[in-house]
Amino acid sequence: MTNADVHTLTGAYVLHALSEDERAVFERHLGACEACTQEVAELAATAGRLGLAVSETPPPELKARVMGRIPNVRQESPLPKQPSRSGGNPARGRRASRWALAACLAAAAGLGGVAVWQHEEARDARAEASAEQRRSAELAAVLGAPDAKAGSARLGGGASATVVVSKSRDKAAFVSSGLAKPPSGKVYQLWFADGDTMRPAGLLDPASRTQAVLLDGPVAKASGMGITVEPAGGSPKPTSAPVALMNFPA
Repeated sequence: MTNADVHTLTGAYVLHALSEDERAVFERHLGACEACTQEVAELAATAGRLGLAVSETPPPELKARVMGRIPNVRQESPLPKQPSRSGGNPARGRRASRWALAACLAAAAGLGGVAVWQHEEARDARAEASAEQRRSAELAAVLGAPDAKAGSARLGGGASATVVVSKSRDKAAFVSSGLAKPPSGKVYQLWFADGDTMRPAGLLDPASRTQAVLLDGPVAKASGMGITVEPAGGSPKPTSAPVALMNFPA
């Protein structure tokens, strides 16, 4: 693999699509290439934003308008009578038509009820997604800030991590790949390192091996960050030895 080739592996790396040998080569390269480090951070953030698109909210009066029109929908005029080829019973055909119309109206009413239920479910999902979108926008702003600086490190188990700091925004972002799943009932918690004090900075999703998150709170005077394994929900202070400690790039 040439040096030019390794620069093209950022996307495959974020998606865990590299072989073990390719991954090892790329991670050695990542530690020395600021451009690829930045691109990996941006791609991981983009991957975290996928699926957060929110559908347009229908107007509240839509259901009432649709339900109100159902009883007034007229059946189409019958087609001209054709000579019977099978000698069937005309009365039976009319009964079948009435049953078909009743079934259609019942289905329409049922779909209206399903739509209302789906709308209520979607409303809660949209509220949650809206908060995630705001955080994703803030994350993207930090990663794309003109003064953003990045530093990378290798973590245990073959995982890698990058921290991006923007002094103008007083924010830091953490991007990792290949982080092992924490023990049952535990989570990874991020911390700002303010001298000898560790300040809580948020939790990682225990189900995801690729992370792209904004650290909670301002960078302020913090010189670095740490990661610990904590009980679900997090802790006000670290209760275990750090899994990793990373200095912020100067």
